[in-house]
Amino acid sequence: MRLPDLEAWAIFAKVAELGSFSGAARELGLSNPTVSKAIGRLEARLGFALLSRTSRRLSLTEAGRASLDRASRILAEGEAVEEEAADQSTLPRGLVRVSAPLSFGTAYLGAALPGFLDAYPEITLDLALSDRRVDLVAEGFDFALRIASLEDSSLLVRKLCTVRILLVGAPGYFDTRGRPTHPAELLRHDALVYTGSAQRGAWRFSHSLFGEEVVEPPVRLWADNADMLNPLLLARQGLALQPEFLVWQGLRDGTLEIGMPDWSPKPLGLHLVMPPNPLRPRRVQLLIDYLAKALADPPWSQSQA
Repeated sequence: MRLPDLEAWAIFAKVAELGSFSGAARELGLSNPTVSKAIGRLEARLGFALLSRTSRRLSLTEAGRASLDRASRILAEGEAVEEEAADQSTLPRGLVRVSAPLSFGTAYLGAALPGFLDAYPEITLDLALSDRRVDLVAEGFDFALRIASLEDSSLLVRKLCTVRILLVGAPGYFDTRGRPTHPAELLRHDALVYTGSAQRGAWRFSHSLFGEEVVEPPVRLWADNADMLNPLLLARQGLALQPEFLVWQGLRDGTLEIGMPDWSPKPLGLHLVMPPNPLRPRRVQLLIDYLAKALADPPWSQSQA
């Protein structure tokens, strides 16, 4: 049995990425003849051409295009293995890029991270707080925190905890406008709506005995940030579906109240979402494990007792 020529496949991936033998040689720290011989060796072994060469341009053949994805993975996984091995013998260092929802990140990541920064002084964090769903691979993020019901994908997912979505309003609002007992009664109320929600203006509730109901209450205000809704709730301007992590303190101190407690929106999950390659630098895995522990038993879940 012959071992695969992994070095040649990695060189091929770099040549295809840069579109140049000389560019690949410079980036890999090899000579031009070494790169050329590796491609020639690979093509001779396969019995067909991977690259089409002219005096002016370099392009992939059909066979080359079909082989590129796996070749690129060989290169990426080889780089990750070497980086991880080197990390084991040195103090973890380098940059970790993380995407997280704006409201959640502002409220909880800042409080969670000092312990990590103290433990790993050579690791630098780049936090992108936004409710936009980023493309982890294309935009170069190491992982993301997402609050959602996640669809199937090639991404790796680790659920940290459950996030309940609650219908809430100020007690004074309910005193004036009435306390609904069925979703249909929400048509007589004012809705404050977070536009980033999958439900948007269509509010879906379920009951243990009566099944599901969907209602579209009249919208008084739309907002693309859920934090914006809390002051309006406290000012008795309407009702909102809010994640529990934004309202648990108001519920605890009585400034907010749950409406229709027998009817519940579908809960979401707080997930760590990672690119499909399971090999990650040690600095990234350290932060993933740290956040998994720090966020697995959040303060809002303790308030349910």
